[in-house]
Amino acid sequence: MPDYPEAARPLAELSPKHQFFVGIDSDGCAFDTMEIKHKECFCPNTIKHWGLQPVSKYAREAAEFVNLYSKWRGINRWPAVVMVFDLLRERPEVQARHVVPPEAPRVREFIADDAYPKSNDGLKAYMAERPDPELERAWAWTTGVNQTVADMVHDVPPFPYVRESLEFLADKADMIVVSATPVEALTREWEEHDIAKYVRVVAGQELGKKALHLELAARGKYDSDRILMIGDAPGDMNAARANDALFYPINPGYEEESWQRFHDEGVHKFLAGEYKGAYEAQLVAEFEKLLPEVPPWKR
Repeated sequence: MPDYPEAARPLAELSPKHQFFVGIDSDGCAFDTMEIKHKECFCPNTIKHWGLQPVSKYAREAAEFVNLYSKWRGINRWPAVVMVFDLLRERPEVQARHVVPPEAPRVREFIADDAYPKSNDGLKAYMAERPDPELERAWAWTTGVNQTVADMVHDVPPFPYVRESLEFLADKADMIVVSATPVEALTREWEEHDIAKYVRVVAGQELGKKALHLELAARGKYDSDRILMIGDAPGDMNAARANDALFYPINPGYEEESWQRFHDEGVHKFLAGEYKGAYEAQLVAEFEKLLPEVPPWKR
């Protein structure tokens, strides 16, 4: 058993009640919260705090590409914001306006320092050791994002067919939430919509990374072809692959269709042992095609 945070003990101690196991991501997968969080919370704060007002149109395009419509969908906010700056710096339209996006050397150093988690608490601890005006700006940005999320993101129900799928699996599989969102926010969301009752553990960022959630909860406890991760980002697929588990993609932009297909078809193939192989490969190929590496303005 790997080292794990004390908070992750419920995962390590999870004892199978069924032969099947399903992990489910939350933001952008079970709930339609990715779009509102990035478009209404992250984008405005990035433009406001990093001086991108003169190129707001391009800043928004870059931020939405990185966080929603590329292979980096779902990555941590710190490498994501630096990637946005780098994409902007390359754009002729930005150069023509004589706008120089931040180089963010101190933020890059924070990202590269493995001793500090890439969270607000991690940044706070890092700043205590290395005070710097750029990090003060970064703190204003990240706390501004969280405040806007708290104000803006509520009353967002699960996607159609999520509840129906959970109900169907309730007596057939052990289910947990596998997410990088703080546990408090996850629990509130799942309880608000009365679907927390279907999962045995709500695992968020305090319990470690997604791959660790799956490793502690499922690996070695279930046959690998009976462990399924449902997610909307490459990081979810990587977590599944790291544990030799199966992956069901919720396609960005086609979430309702993906959940209906899972409810009507995918879950039955999984339970019948017919998921692994050609069926999964076809779904993954479709998913990866939706999340390119090259932004549209470079194609």
